[in-house]
Amino acid sequence: MEKIHILLVDDEKSVVSFVSTELGFENYQVEEAFDGEQALDMFFKDEEKWDLVLLDWMLPKLNGLEVCRRIRKKSLVPIIIMTARDYVGDKVAGLDGGADDYITKPFEIEELLARVRVAIRRRNSYTSASEHHVYRIQDLTLDIEKRTVKRGGQTFNLTQREFDLLAVLMKNEGKAMTRDELLSQVWGFDYMGQTNIVDVYIRYLRHKIDQDQQVKLIQTIRGIGYTLRVEG
Repeated sequence: MEKIHILLVDDEKSVVSFVSTELGFENYQVEEAFDGEQALDMFFKDEEKWDLVLLDWMLPKLNGLEVCRRIRKKSLVPIIIMTARDYVGDKVAGLDGGADDYITKPFEIEELLARVRVAIRRRNSYTSASEHHVYRIQDLTLDIEKRTVKRGGQTFNLTQREFDLLAVLMKNEGKAMTRDELLSQVWGFDYMGQTNIVDVYIRYLRHKIDQDQQVKLIQTIRGIGYTLRVEG
């Protein structure tokens, strides 16, 4: 069985040692970086190698948020930010910067491992697909294999979580999807965060693919959840 490669980035060597050891026990292949510049060098040296990035926010030379943004410009690899910053504004900044998940220090290692499993499983559910699926609704196109989203000639830069959520909505065109259904299909059954994360990411998607469009595609079904269809 092919090993999962994780890039672990943190300047606290005690944290790196502990997390790396625990990930090793789970049969993950871990490589370590201790500042932002080293992390980018290692990542882009062999971009296709990585299955996940665990990234501390407060790093020397280049902070984790900037590292996340630079990686996200060229890759959809899952990124989980690890940080002692627990303000809502910081979490929003991290997610807006391209992170797929956020865990606050100090954390229980079981929670981190669960989040890693969810991120890897979600990534594998797409990369293991043998068929080339392209979904089209109105002028919106989502290509599973190329992982691209286009509307009206414009290409959108979505985070992996935004892409996954949009893919589920497009696969279920016209169907009213409950928040629980979206949470389990996109975040996984063992997601331990807040359930209103679905609403947060729907807002992100609307801002990117609907806000400047005359025809709105993401619809709210009051008392149920959301659907993707042509309005009216």
